[in-house]
Amino acid sequence: MTALTLSTAGAATLRADALVVGVAKGPKGPVAAAGAEAVDKAFDGKLASVLEALGASGGEGEITKLPAPAGLKVPVVLAVGLGSVPEKDESYDEETLRRAAGAAARALHGTKKAAFALPLDDASAVTAVAEGALLGAYAFTAYQGGETKTSKNGDKNGGPKQPLAEVALLGAKPRDKEHKAAAERATVVATEVNIARDLVNTPPNDLTPEAFAAVASAAAKENGVKVQVLDEKALVKGGYGGIMGVGKGSENPPRLVKLTYTHPKAVKTLAFVGKGITYDSGGISLKPAGHNETMKCDMAGAAAVFASVVAAAKLGLQVNVTGWLALAENMPSGSATKPGDVLRMYSGKTVEVLNTDAEGRLVLGDALTKASEDNPDAIVDVATLTGAMVLALGDRTFGVMANDDAFRTSIHEIAEEVGEASWPMPLPQDLRKSMDSPTADIANMGVRMGGGLVAGLFLQEFVGEGITWAHLDIAGPAFHEGAPYGYTPKGGTGSAVRTLVRLAERTATGDLG
Repeated sequence: MTALTLSTAGAATLRADALVVGVAKGPKGPVAAAGAEAVDKAFDGKLASVLEALGASGGEGEITKLPAPAGLKVPVVLAVGLGSVPEKDESYDEETLRRAAGAAARALHGTKKAAFALPLDDASAVTAVAEGALLGAYAFTAYQGGETKTSKNGDKNGGPKQPLAEVALLGAKPRDKEHKAAAERATVVATEVNIARDLVNTPPNDLTPEAFAAVASAAAKENGVKVQVLDEKALVKGGYGGIMGVGKGSENPPRLVKLTYTHPKAVKTLAFVGKGITYDSGGISLKPAGHNETMKCDMAGAAAVFASVVAAAKLGLQVNVTGWLALAENMPSGSATKPGDVLRMYSGKTVEVLNTDAEGRLVLGDALTKASEDNPDAIVDVATLTGAMVLALGDRTFGVMANDDAFRTSIHEIAEEVGEASWPMPLPQDLRKSMDSPTADIANMGVRMGGGLVAGLFLQEFVGEGITWAHLDIAGPAFHEGAPYGYTPKGGTGSAVRTLVRLAERTATGDLG
């Protein structure tokens, strides 16, 4: 993890390998942002002119590197675009700062130390820049560099570039309680997002349900979180027909993991439930060629839940948070569930399986019923559930469904606040009839049109009566296949972690809706 420090040193005097400043898009060309005064002075007041000559416009995420002039203790100045200059008396919004810091950190892979002199008007700006830099510095290199050789002077040759090792935030005051708390929070949240990313990026031959459960158990115990793991024998004995039905086709048996963080002064309890399909082949309803390669990401919901519970514990939030990880591998074999089979869920409800590739809702159904037994104040499930949601909202936005409109609105607003794009979606009751089965209580498939909403309606069937519940379908933003942007890397993104953590914070302070 990249180290983060707060520094009151001047931009002209701090020694580092690079100095990051902001540049905005003004009406007549690029404009140096607050924090860049010392750099502008070193350029004889012509920083904006130099950047314009190099083709910079100040557009969001734009990166321009230039050699530092005399008067600075760094060899390189990196200017990152912030977009349009804010209106008078306004500041750059947090997401703009977060993305700019992330883009700069990505551009500095292989660098040991960088000083960030971006606009820091208040503690929230400190959080945004710190978070963006730490998220942007992420790289998944665990499986690279097998041929790396170390020279006599200790340099490694042939391996991947390592992430930026240290970030120094200039203008952030280490003795200011708000600034210090903002940096500490950003470090915790970014660390857990990056851990979720690591899990999503880990190849499925190494991250089986058992291995995922072991990782979660070790981290939970290290952070004072209670853990309970149900193995395949306990799942069969307990009647978890959904989880066992999905997992029985694999030689890697399923697990249900319960993580429990409690605070002695908590008055509210949240339950987070995550879909954890460590690999999804589609089962007997096999996915077509070209749709299997990234299916290691189908456990991103469980990764988000795991990371969020640990973050709540690290932050010492005054709220009880329980995480449920429904872990299974969906594979075709002689023992796999077949289309037409009927499963008896943990709730006792029977489900006719019409498509074994609609498996996430089956493991979540069992976990939602189990989570409901604790009668939490609210349940939120997180899942890479449907391709239909990607068709509806694209690759960067997750859908939010709920059995309570106010709760759905609160989660949408929280997600937008922390920089995670989301959109409230309905649960039209007319679609429920399409899951009627002549054989069982319900089928795991309904009409194709509105398939993401049908999946939400299925999950709602397994939520305890009177419990507030929301469903986040993160199928789009959980795994990014395009070029990196802002603080978002290629591969696992850690989607929904920041939303869940902020929801827990809001619940702890009683500031929810």
